[in-house]
Amino acid sequence: MDLWMGIRTGGDTARVLVHAGPHPVLKARLPAVPQHPRAVETLAEGVALWYNRPLSAVLAVDDADVLSGSPRWHAAMDALLRTPLVTIEVVEGPPRRPRGGLDGLGAFTDVRQLRLWEPRR
Repeated sequence: MDLWMGIRTGGDTARVLVHAGPHPVLKARLPAVPQHPRAVETLAEGVALWYNRPLSAVLAVDDADVLSGSPRWHAAMDALLRTPLVTIEVVEGPPRRPRGGLDGLGAFTDVRQLRLWEPRR
């Protein structure tokens, strides 16, 4: 069973979606920028450790300037690229317009589409 995480930044939130195989296991809305340089790394590693398997992640940004313009995102990306349990791909481009969903969090359809960048095994 593959373990996958998609993170979509935009506006004042970062949306996180985690799948274990075909099933979504975690949906979250977090502040747009991590407040600690190891926050993204720790979140991803925590999920990988919980399932005891490597995690493939995709970070999607509207514009590459989002990452380079924020020292916290830059530090987070540097840390995340070093971890042996997590691989990450950064993609750039606007998200699809989100549709409604359960629990007031939205459908996360645009984050779910990030699986297209998942490395093939």
